[in-house]
Amino acid sequence: MKLRSIPVVVAMLGAITYSNATMAQKKAPASKPKAAASQPVKLTEVEGISEYVLPNGLHVLLFPDQSKPSITVNITYLVGSRMEGYGETGMAHLLEHMMFKGSKNHPHVPDELTAHGANPNGTTSYDRTNYFETFQANDENLNWALSLESDRMVNSFIAEKDLRSEFSVVRNEFESGENSPSNILMERVLSTMYLWHNYGKATIGSKEDIEKVSIPSLQAFYKKYYQPDNAVLLVAGKIDQTKTLALVAKYFGGIPKPSRVIEPTYTIEPAQDGERSVELRRVGDVQSVSCGYHIVAGSDADFATFDVLSDVLTNEPDGRLYKALVKTGLATQVWAWAAGQKDPGFLYINADVLKTRSADSVHDVLYSTISDIKRNPITQEELDNAKNKLLKNFDETYRNTEYIGLTLSEYIAEGDWRLAFIYRDNLKKVTAEDLNRIAKKYLIKSNRTSGIFIPTANPIRAEIPNPPDVATLVKDYKGQAALAQAEAFDISPDNIEKRTERGAIGSAKYALLAKSTRGNTVEARITLRIGDATSLQNKATVASLTAEMLKRGTKTMTMAQINEALDKLSSSVYIYGSGQNVGVIIKSVKNNLAATLDLVNEMLHQPAFSDDEFKTLKNEDISNLEQQKSEPQSIAFLAYSRIMSPYAKGDIRYNMTVEEQEAAINNTTAEDVRSFYKDFYNGENATIAFVGDFDAAMVKSKLNGMVSGWVSPKKYAKIHEQYFDVAAQDQEIKTPDKKNAMMVCGMNLKLNDNDPDYAALNFGDFMFGGGFLNSRLAMRIRQKEGISYGVGSFIRADNEDESGFFMSYAIYNPDNKAKLQTVWIEEMDKLLKDGFTDEELKKARTGYLEYRQNSRADDGQLADKLNSYLEVNRTLERDKKIDAKLETISLADINKAMKRFLATEKITFVKAGDFK
Repeated sequence: MKLRSIPVVVAMLGAITYSNATMAQKKAPASKPKAAASQPVKLTEVEGISEYVLPNGLHVLLFPDQSKPSITVNITYLVGSRMEGYGETGMAHLLEHMMFKGSKNHPHVPDELTAHGANPNGTTSYDRTNYFETFQANDENLNWALSLESDRMVNSFIAEKDLRSEFSVVRNEFESGENSPSNILMERVLSTMYLWHNYGKATIGSKEDIEKVSIPSLQAFYKKYYQPDNAVLLVAGKIDQTKTLALVAKYFGGIPKPSRVIEPTYTIEPAQDGERSVELRRVGDVQSVSCGYHIVAGSDADFATFDVLSDVLTNEPDGRLYKALVKTGLATQVWAWAAGQKDPGFLYINADVLKTRSADSVHDVLYSTISDIKRNPITQEELDNAKNKLLKNFDETYRNTEYIGLTLSEYIAEGDWRLAFIYRDNLKKVTAEDLNRIAKKYLIKSNRTSGIFIPTANPIRAEIPNPPDVATLVKDYKGQAALAQAEAFDISPDNIEKRTERGAIGSAKYALLAKSTRGNTVEARITLRIGDATSLQNKATVASLTAEMLKRGTKTMTMAQINEALDKLSSSVYIYGSGQNVGVIIKSVKNNLAATLDLVNEMLHQPAFSDDEFKTLKNEDISNLEQQKSEPQSIAFLAYSRIMSPYAKGDIRYNMTVEEQEAAINNTTAEDVRSFYKDFYNGENATIAFVGDFDAAMVKSKLNGMVSGWVSPKKYAKIHEQYFDVAAQDQEIKTPDKKNAMMVCGMNLKLNDNDPDYAALNFGDFMFGGGFLNSRLAMRIRQKEGISYGVGSFIRADNEDESGFFMSYAIYNPDNKAKLQTVWIEEMDKLLKDGFTDEELKKARTGYLEYRQNSRADDGQLADKLNSYLEVNRTLERDKKIDAKLETISLADINKAMKRFLATEKITFVKAGDFK
């Protein structure tokens, strides 16, 4: 299933999220479903997903998956920015925010989300709005989630007082997006492409419309579109279909079908009759050259062909545009997005260019490469490589019920959820002839919007067909066989320990947790440890570049061949380097795991380190750094890190400035990387964890060949973290022409995670700022004051060294600089003076425990934990003890821990923004 890259607008989570849970609320006891007067009628079943409809028009999708102890409830409303009228831009998104303000029977939505340990959110796009919660699978939680969504459907407050406080939050989100010139360029291009259709208007809306909308208008919009006959409810995960269907009937069946009729939108964008141009002038550090073409609707059989074409043009390293622009050094990156929409959408292509390069040259090469398709048609090999990748992406999503729940919202918005599988079927049918046909028909100058306007005497127009009749398209569609169900795995620490096999290969350690999974998936983590404080002096950059080069070619395979092989194996491999660690992340399936491990082995032991690929990598890394130079978030976090961790220059832990990083990259050669690899890489101190469906004997055999006997001249000795007693500072950095600002603040803590107070300290931070919208910081700074779109805090500590920290962050309008810092300090002072209350602890306890438990339900997170625990000889007995402690921890213990470690006068503040 293809994960659509639609730029949805997210209502509730900030730009930086460190925790999805917050303070808890006492759960209502689960009740048995009563007999419903309105029983669902089954319509169809495709590939394990069943569809029902209630008499009131609500469509219901059920997707049982017993392999994970979680449930996702996702409700999609067929309303987005496409339905907004004059003066209403941003209304659909603003209403999404208001839906978290409470309803008749659920007046405190954030409290309830936290109390049930849910991972929630809401998003808005062009054709739909959706709300979802993922939570631990039990009757109580499922009853609550269905009760919440049914009540929010028709009983949300949408009150004047809530609207006033939310204005500045939404404006803050709007201004955050305004900080990115490339985002604004895309908005400008789309608004120029569409003369009449609302796809030319950004979903976030006009700032003036957001600020001036009236509560009666918003309530009318809500009452019109938030109704059962305009919604599709999906429940996926560990569910009993009969029981779940009865609960749906119980909570939604009594909502009457409205008498109003929603008239379908009928605006059709006329065929473009000539090239259009846009020029954007803003502060920034990297140039962008882009263009857009009108294409078919997402339900059209040709849409899958545009997805393939996008990959053929821009994939790294063999895409035609990638080779013409990035490999030649003209651009630093190129990407494309084919937007599948209800109505005819668009293909958008973007290239980023360093200031020192010619944007005009990129412009010319971009269009000449696209035009060259007519003379040099797309080949069968290019087609096969792109299809393999896209089909792999579909398969990876289909194996994960949580992702399916969220992804289906996009296809529902196009007309029907079954379009997801029809898209896959169409993808398999795409031919090279199809690619060349649509390129010739749609990628023409008169259908293009770019940075140049050229009058044309005899324009050639691309007539965009209307969307197909979706009802006819999906009628009697059966799809492929559904994936086999997996075991209902117990995520308790005791069971995980019982099922985990630990061992050693020389001095390397492994932990293997074999279990059946949906789609026979497996997650693996490998960490190599290298060097010591002396040998790694002045080698931070070459260490990072060496790890990045491992996947860019071996002695027998190019980077393109590695990517092709992984796509065919339906596997993904990521390799990164940071300090002393080289990390490998593997995602695969049981039948292909052996071949994938062979490929990883080749990348680790036979890297090519080609001069050409190294040059490309350096350009890409420098481009990423250039973009950080004027970005408030990057600037603030780097400045804060340099203050709080003042390691000596040259130390592997030293935080380089952006300019120092660029100089280090420019001064590093391919030979430096080759030498570093020979001197440092080894398997002696590796830790390895596998979680999922695999053959343990095969894995151990492959690991033996991967790490056994692999030694290096430079030996490993752990570099210990240092605690710095930093005097409080208050630093301000100006970033001109940036509409959003960033505040980072905090202090260093002299403790490790074995400290008796560490659990209490983290619990306290959870209530102060580490949780969802009802933490103290969120309630004061976002909910009450409306200052910040995203605000929170977190605490971290080393597992051995007494080196930890408390950090907080907030994104906000630069005009609120003084007010933000004042109220933040007020909340910290109040905490240290009065502590938390019994009511706060009562609300937080259940949600915090469920949040910890849910982290073990994710195979990737569990593999991370098992891997990191191997280094310090820990087991999940530690988690069991901490959970037990948290169940009985007292308010006095939490308040004592917060007062022991935190002090307002020790807090350092760093702010970056356009402070005029």
